[in-house]
Amino acid sequence: MLWQTARFDLDLTHARVMGIVNVTPDSFSDGGQHAGTAAALRHCEQLLKEGADILDIGGESTRPGSPALPLQDELQRVLPVMREAVRLGVPISVDTYKPQVMQAALDLGADIVNDIWALRQSGAAQVVAAHPRCGLCLMHMHRDPQTMQTAPMQGDVVPQVLTFLELQAQYLQGLGVNKSRIAIDPGIGFGKTVQQNFALLARQRELLALGYPVLAGWSRKSSLGAVTGLPVQERLGASVAAALLAVQQGARIVRVHDVRDTVGALATWRAMQE
Repeated sequence: MLWQTARFDLDLTHARVMGIVNVTPDSFSDGGQHAGTAAALRHCEQLLKEGADILDIGGESTRPGSPALPLQDELQRVLPVMREAVRLGVPISVDTYKPQVMQAALDLGADIVNDIWALRQSGAAQVVAAHPRCGLCLMHMHRDPQTMQTAPMQGDVVPQVLTFLELQAQYLQGLGVNKSRIAIDPGIGFGKTVQQNFALLARQRELLALGYPVLAGWSRKSSLGAVTGLPVQERLGASVAAALLAVQQGARIVRVHDVRDTVGALATWRAMQE
């Protein structure tokens, strides 16, 4: 399976590791650590040394309860980093739901748009449809970051998530977006209970029937804290285990903070498979 992105056709025969670059002061796990341009670029370079295949750059925290960030603030955080990161020779993803940020990042040479809103914001779908090649990741989110965990989903979430992602992917294809550009993300922690998140992991293969590569984002999430009792900075082992299980269940991209350890775990798992 290939994932078409702006400058790269990514071979997903082996799972790819997407390294998280949060240019934010308030992300749930590493807020403030890479908030400046220079610090963010050093982090990009470090993640590449550790084996990251893709870098995902975001300027707005979407942790539960986080307030929306003004457009100009997000542009000021993201664009200076994006301008330099596209020279690093790997696919660069912009983590945003704002069409203006998408357009600006694509104009600078970004390869992928990773959107928690699955391009439902006004104008977002049109921005990516107008681009000839950029990759897309459509994520399922219940409600919005401000309210998603105050009233999480009810019932069996797997068919609900599957239907939403299928309809949104079909909508984009109707706008002329080639299917090979689309990846899907079940949205772990975005409006789901702990049990529902683990149901999505246990039954992740049901999403594969849609025919799109699955991106899994379990890194340091609160559901891991709920089952381990560990604070966010001590969830390395649980995060690596979840990434490995997601790949075993068919995920082709894992979005992680801890690149080195995830890459090592996947290499060990592949050696056993071979």
